[in-house]
Amino acid sequence: MEQKIHQGRNVKRFREMLNIKQEALAYDLGEDWNQKKISMLEQKDVIEENLLKQISAVLKIPVEAFQNFDEEQAINIISNTFHEGSVANNSGYINCTINPIDKLIQLHDEKIALYERMLKEKDEMMVRLEKLIGK
Repeated sequence: MEQKIHQGRNVKRFREMLNIKQEALAYDLGEDWNQKKISMLEQKDVIEENLLKQISAVLKIPVEAFQNFDEEQAINIISNTFHEGSVANNSGYINCTINPIDKLIQLHDEKIALYERMLKEKDEMMVRLEKLIGK
């Protein structure tokens, strides 16, 4: 008997792994989304491809991950690959391709850009308010 992949549950798993709240995902998906709608989405067995693409873009996770991830298979692979006291039984070294300092600098730059955008929006709002008050 073939186990069916639950795409909504996979969205929830990846969202939680990234430490993203339902409200934040809803905000990133657009105005017609809210926390309750995300909760309902995460209960669906199958999610429309175009919606999966939107979620994929927001979470920066390939669509195929939502469509193909099966927790039971992953557990089997992990339990058959890793043994007590070993890192991996088929490799003598780990090749890490992520430089944490680069990632930290990237996050810092994104934070600065966001702050500058917020300041610009505040200035624009102040100009609009001054025009309204001046009338």
